[in-house]
Amino acid sequence: MTSTLTLAENRAQRLDAAAQAWNERLSADPANGSLSFTVTGSGTGAVASDIKAGRHTFQVDEPAPLAGDDAAASPVEYALAALASCQIVVYRLYAQQLGIQVDDIKVTANGDLDVHGLFGAAPSVRPGFTGVQLDVQLTGPESTERYLELQRVVDEHCPVLDVFKNPVPVSVNVLVSGR
Repeated sequence: MTSTLTLAENRAQRLDAAAQAWNERLSADPANGSLSFTVTGSGTGAVASDIKAGRHTFQVDEPAPLAGDDAAASPVEYALAALASCQIVVYRLYAQQLGIQVDDIKVTANGDLDVHGLFGAAPSVRPGFTGVQLDVQLTGPESTERYLELQRVVDEHCPVLDVFKNPVPVSVNVLVSGR
């Protein structure tokens, strides 16, 4: 007798298998935990950019008030999208590992940005977000305490949340060609 797995059950099985495989790799050699990601971009117009991340491509633009054509989401919207999507992935991962049933997850990320910093109009104002708020809505049968336990674990382990909360060393190299 064969059974048909639901999409959620299939995803849960793949998540379990992936977590187990990573745990085995990390136990065998902690150096196996080092990953690198590369994203490349090129400007195609006044503001729009074509971005390649692995085998995926997408476009980034700015809204009209910031001199864009609003042809795609802005860089700061993609940053918030990265945060929201990482939260969803890590909630599912740790819910599975902790045996906490989560039927549905909805994450809303709001970011406040003061353009005084972007345009250099106020040197004391940073050009990035002045604040970010995450609203995570979980649906399921568990107690509030269990979901708060899950939140604590996710907050400790979400890579993109960590990028937002902690300074990350960044080096910038500018190469000029055509001279």
